[in-house]
Amino acid sequence: MFKFCNLYSGSSGNCSFVETDNTKLLVDCGVSSKKLEEALNSIGSSLNDINGILISHEHSDHIKGLATICKKYNIPIYANNPTFTNMKLNISEDIKYKFNTNEKFEIGDIKVFPFSIPHDAAEPCGFNLFHDNKKITIATDIGHLDNKILKNLDESSFLLLESNYEPNMLKCSKYPYMLKKRILGPNGHLSNDEAGFAISELLKQGVNNIMLGHLSEQNNFPELAYQTVMNSIISKNIDVNHLTLQVADRYKPNNVINL
Repeated sequence: MFKFCNLYSGSSGNCSFVETDNTKLLVDCGVSSKKLEEALNSIGSSLNDINGILISHEHSDHIKGLATICKKYNIPIYANNPTFTNMKLNISEDIKYKFNTNEKFEIGDIKVFPFSIPHDAAEPCGFNLFHDNKKITIATDIGHLDNKILKNLDESSFLLLESNYEPNMLKCSKYPYMLKKRILGPNGHLSNDEAGFAISELLKQGVNNIMLGHLSEQNNFPELAYQTVMNSIISKNIDVNHLTLQVADRYKPNNVINL
């Protein structure tokens, strides 16, 4: 058994759930502990069942609920040293587990590979999670794509990929100039068009179970992200008959995906 569930995804908060027969993990913790417990209960789980929480980087939409959870639950927290330092949270040393980015480690029966991504954080990473010859990849907060990132996305049985904004919506938004510049920059976020390019390339390699995530609330919407990506794929004459493409929900869990 290898399961994935998007609990929350977007600029307002991010958290994913991964489960095997013996291990239950969260990736990021960007909503309150109350909302997280409600989401887990809705899929038949609980914070009491979680064996570890992987943290991709220190931005608040990825760690908002972590301080409370660290006080109430004895869940191991996994992050690289720069991320622990920049989270600036009072986490007991007993539950702090430091990993090295770009080096594999294990949590229960899940092998974890945290890979480097370009984003304006201390040492941000995406995650490859391996179990039973299957691979789940969670890759958001990506300023730009390169061949090394695409290589880490390749051969994924399931992929959660950022599709954060539509460029014209962002340029016309009320965001301050410096924030727009940050989002559009090489260490910002991935646009719908860039997600479409990545997925077109990955489809050629057989990656066909994909969820678009981390959508901006102000500069995107689910139907637009979905259609932009599909248009990009179709324009390259790539067969979409074997593609499963979903959009991650911002405020509630998506359906559990069984791999």
